[in-house]
Amino acid sequence: MAAEMCSTKNTSETATTGADAGVHVLILPYPSAGHINPMVQFGKRVASHGVKVSIAITRFVAKSMEADAGPLAVETISDGFDDGGFREAGSAEAYHLGLQEAGSRTVTEVVHRHRAAGATPIACVVYDAFLPWARDLAKDLGLLGATFFTQSCAVDAIYYNVHLGKMGLPLDAEFVDSVGLPPLDESDLPSFVTDADYTPGFRFLLFTQFCNLEKADWILCNTFDALETEVLSWISKEWGKPMMAIGPTVPSFYLDKRVEGDDDYGLSVWKRDGSICKDWLDDKPAGSVVYVSFGSAVVLDEAHMGELARGLQSSAKNFIWVVREIEEPKLPEHFVEHVADKGLVVHWCNQLQVLAHPSVGCFVTHCGWNSTLEALSLGVPLVAVPHWTDQPTNAKYIEDVWGVGVRAKCKDGITSAEIERCVKEVMEGEGRAEIKRNADRLKLMAREAVDEGGLSDKNIREFVAAMLTT
Repeated sequence: MAAEMCSTKNTSETATTGADAGVHVLILPYPSAGHINPMVQFGKRVASHGVKVSIAITRFVAKSMEADAGPLAVETISDGFDDGGFREAGSAEAYHLGLQEAGSRTVTEVVHRHRAAGATPIACVVYDAFLPWARDLAKDLGLLGATFFTQSCAVDAIYYNVHLGKMGLPLDAEFVDSVGLPPLDESDLPSFVTDADYTPGFRFLLFTQFCNLEKADWILCNTFDALETEVLSWISKEWGKPMMAIGPTVPSFYLDKRVEGDDDYGLSVWKRDGSICKDWLDDKPAGSVVYVSFGSAVVLDEAHMGELARGLQSSAKNFIWVVREIEEPKLPEHFVEHVADKGLVVHWCNQLQVLAHPSVGCFVTHCGWNSTLEALSLGVPLVAVPHWTDQPTNAKYIEDVWGVGVRAKCKDGITSAEIERCVKEVMEGEGRAEIKRNADRLKLMAREAVDEGGLSDKNIREFVAAMLTT
């Protein structure tokens, strides 16, 4: 099966793009918001240098999202399950095979259509590392290919070494150090590493992303050098070509403000009225509010929702808690009414707008990489409550490497006492000043990375320049 996922049938004759027609980049993300949004933001940066950029999203995702990708043109492709997406497929294995087969065919159609139309032909495909078959497809079509890693460089290094059989349990501390990783124990590793039977369809996807990496013309990663210097260096040496940090992929308005009109990701499955949260925050003192969100995928059971609710209430802090509508029935009875003087429970909010608000002093998060980068970019201290996939590793870095927050001890699940302890430690504990200093320092470094002359900015310019001269 690994060979099947890493190979693509030659669906078209090899063709050469016309250099006289300019440069056109097609971005191909894995079809979920957590992968689409950072790749859209990279595309906006590339487009700001005068390059035409299109993004290919599946027909099902296109029907499910509000799409306004700014300067990017939106192309729709098929994953083989146009009416129901992943749920229609029934399993991860079936979905990923359908995505490869139908995606290869419909991406080919997009490329040929642009060539036939006489418009700027597509010269390069920037594809999600979760879709390694896209590298072979690009080659068959006579295109350049850049692989894009949406997770942290540290997590990529862990998966890569597990893929090679160099990292297993128990961990070899000396080997981990040689890779540029901090001391790790089992609780710090991604769930797909510690449990080989955990959702095998996704586990397979994570480890096959390295199978034809040597064929990529560029390797891009959504991080910035100051955040992961040592492991970036190790990967670049190990792979024989630089892993180019191009992040953080946060809208320019919240960083360097150099990309005009870039104040939002542009693609959302939620309604976009953030005025309720902003108006509520405007009445709160600086640094007094705890913002709570576990993203769009983490699901808490009723018992853990209750513990989290009681922990926030016991902390006696102002808070905004994003609870998806489908999850609201799990809240304790009358909880919203009981906390109305201090708490606001909403189904959605503009997370960037909330994190950037001066009233917010702490972010209780599941530690998804996008949310982590947003908090780091805006200087917000964190309470890390990881659940699965890469989140435990991100939580390790938050507390022990970057020193920008604390990690909740929740081996057997969330407890109200632990949530209260962590919130108070970050908001009023002895270490709060150092945590805030570290958060502010990384905020400055994130901005410097993407600002003119920063390393991420240079890497994006190098990518554009190389296409123009290839």
